[in-house]
Amino acid sequence: MGPKCQSCGMPLSKDPEGGGSEADGSRSAQYCSLCYEDGAFRHPDATLTEFQAHCVDALVAKGMPRILAWAFTRGMGKLGRWRAV
Repeated sequence: MGPKCQSCGMPLSKDPEGGGSEADGSRSAQYCSLCYEDGAFRHPDATLTEFQAHCVDALVAKGMPRILAWAFTRGMGKLGRWRAV
């Protein structure tokens, strides 16, 4: 598995946009397009707990069982965006 989003953990290879966008329009090598756009986070004021809940809800809405979605978010605190918090 290749690099993953340092905000949500999604493999960047699965991002339909090829990664988030920086302010200059280039692709981010650290964040996916669901988390990061135009050089800023889409949910800038969310806490880790709030963002985990948002991700679980989004995965469930796409058809993933809630328990599996919950399991996927457990490691988010180790990702770059959340380590410094």
